Amino acid sequence: MAKSKIYSGEEVLAMVNEYMQPSDTKLVEKAYYFAKEAHSEQFRKSGEPYIIHPIQVAAILASLHMDQETVSAGFLHDVVEDTPVTLKELSDEFGEDTASIVDGVTKLGKIKYKSHAEQQAENHRKMLLAMAQDLRVILVKLADRLHNMRTLEYLRDDKRRRIAKETLEIYAPLAHRLGISRIKWELEDTALRYLKPKQYYKIVHLMNSKRKEREEYIQKMCIEVGEEISELGVNAEIYGRPKHIYSIYRKMVDQKKDFSEIYDLLAIRIIVDNIKECYTVLGTIHSHWTPIPKRFKDYIAMPKANMYQSLHTTVVGPCGKPVEIQIRTKEMHKIAEFGVAAHWAYKEKTSNKSKDTTDKQLDWFREIIELQDVSKDASEFMESVKGDIFRDKVYVFTPSGDVKELPKGSSPIDFAYSVHTDIGNKTTGAIVNGKMMPLNYKLKNGDIIEIITSKQSFGPSKDWLNYVTTTKAKNKIKHFFKVRDSEENERRGRNLVENILFEKHLNIKEYMSNDKLNEISDKLNYKSISDLFIAVGLGEIKSKNVAAKLIKLYSDDDLEEQKNIPIKKLKLKDDGGVVIQGMDSLLVRMSHCCNPVPGDEIEGYITKGRGISIHRKDCINIKNADEKRLLDVKWADDITLANFGYQSKIEIIGENRDGILNDILQVIGNTGVGLLSVNAKSISRQIAKLVLSLQVNDTYQLTKVVDKIKTVPHIDSVKRLEQKSK
Repeated sequence: MAKSKIYSGEEVLAMVNEYMQPSDTKLVEKAYYFAKEAHSEQFRKSGEPYIIHPIQVAAILASLHMDQETVSAGFLHDVVEDTPVTLKELSDEFGEDTASIVDGVTKLGKIKYKSHAEQQAENHRKMLLAMAQDLRVILVKLADRLHNMRTLEYLRDDKRRRIAKETLEIYAPLAHRLGISRIKWELEDTALRYLKPKQYYKIVHLMNSKRKEREEYIQKMCIEVGEEISELGVNAEIYGRPKHIYSIYRKMVDQKKDFSEIYDLLAIRIIVDNIKECYTVLGTIHSHWTPIPKRFKDYIAMPKANMYQSLHTTVVGPCGKPVEIQIRTKEMHKIAEFGVAAHWAYKEKTSNKSKDTTDKQLDWFREIIELQDVSKDASEFMESVKGDIFRDKVYVFTPSGDVKELPKGSSPIDFAYSVHTDIGNKTTGAIVNGKMMPLNYKLKNGDIIEIITSKQSFGPSKDWLNYVTTTKAKNKIKHFFKVRDSEENERRGRNLVENILFEKHLNIKEYMSNDKLNEISDKLNYKSISDLFIAVGLGEIKSKNVAAKLIKLYSDDDLEEQKNIPIKKLKLKDDGGVVIQGMDSLLVRMSHCCNPVPGDEIEGYITKGRGISIHRKDCINIKNADEKRLLDVKWADDITLANFGYQSKIEIIGENRDGILNDILQVIGNTGVGLLSVNAKSISRQIAKLVLSLQVNDTYQLTKVVDKIKTVPHIDSVKRLEQKSK
């Protein structure tokens, strides 16, 4: 690897003078002399004056045409960590922006940690969170890491390997996501040199052994391509593109190929003025040289998440040797080299629309904040970042043609949660490229995904956790069960207390008013009424103790008065345990279109000659009903004592495999719930649909049965059924 140029401070100042306004260069010049003074008595492991390192970092940033605050931060990035200078001094001298960037780069060296790994995880978390607020933080850190990698030879072997490993796992992927290829490739190649020296030098030797032959071949191809393009009247820049050692190494490992089998060792880049010329040139190349199947990629129509755009094709060149060709515009080439740095480097020339596009394409950085919120510690946070943000990606389409980027190995459920949490929670199926596919299907590049949802879905299955990939999907599924379990425990706890009061013939509404419940919650040290009832539902506190404390809130006289008040109880016959305000002895029946059960929100409908039909409030038929014929109804307070059996139909979608029906029936049999009917059929070779009619007491029991069903392997979704509107 060729030695990089060592810049002097004056040379860096000359670099920024070429693209900055004179008023801006004053800040950079001030930062250089400030850093030079602060580091004046310090030296590096190599024996060189320490200031050489900040100068090289600033030089790398200047080569990216970064703004004055960023280049200044490059000079100053170590003064807080390694000298007595404080952040406040930097802020006073150079402004809040420069100080904030330096703070984001500064390590957490003064905090004591259990291990070096824990400290590094905290350092990385701090840096990434700062980066999410200001991307210039990571640009300075990348420049810092790049120069450190260039001087790694002066460290002992174990430290070299640790830093090289960290570079491959975190910093090179960050450079890739930011689209800064010139930094990414050098970081990867240098890291490989210290991690796999034998493989590194073997590839270097093989590349050098026939370098002259390859260069002559590429030069000949460039001339032939240039002649064809010149006939089109297109002004193009054509040159051979050097291959990077790490990319060759990865291809040899991943594809299990020998060095001689790597297609794109020979590569040509063509740069033109506009997009139309890109496709014109592509057509000419394909008409003169045979393209190799499955080796064409259109990153212009579908840009990468790091804003990279280009046409890639591999053709059979002279002598039958494959040659990779990249075609892009000058603007695309600038983005490929500078990546997100172009947002600052060319901001004077960039339109608001272009800036908005850049910001939108960098939305993935905002995921970092979400990962921080759901991670229990720095190590888990960094594992999530590596898994979600740095993993290889697949690019899929929504039905409307929008591109979604997801980690490789993602499922339709990952896709659903990437769109919206509610869509993920209500997912019941997925259509991929026009065909129903199981929810554990692994997405492929170019797939068109349509998510099927249902308001009647019982929500995620815990089995989904086995085949989702993204941290967001995993955390949303876990959160769903945590919230739902809390709601169920709260409902159970409230019912237990109500039942005790009911058995004592006490007025439930009076004894369980919010004022009295709040008072009891405070006395028992619970933050809210919900927390109190959740504790009762979980068995952490006995329901009879809560009921006793509610009763004690009344004086003896009040208690005697309450006991003497007759409680009007509705005589339940065939009314299904439903109370109709101001009415009695009416014919009441449960509607079969939506099959309501206790726990559902319900509404009554006066039919012609058939009494009152009870519907769920979300029933599609009741939504279109005559409002004058609707009645307010509710479940009887003592419905849990009434022991009615209610019919509920559920639809199960799962893998079409032998024994799935038997597995489901066995699970239901163990719950003690009545099974009224079963209807099973195949939707496709991969997917089966089963419709079950169950007899349950309430929604709580129904949910528990569904949870048991969802423990059966390869169940995609379960939802309640209702008949369509007539």
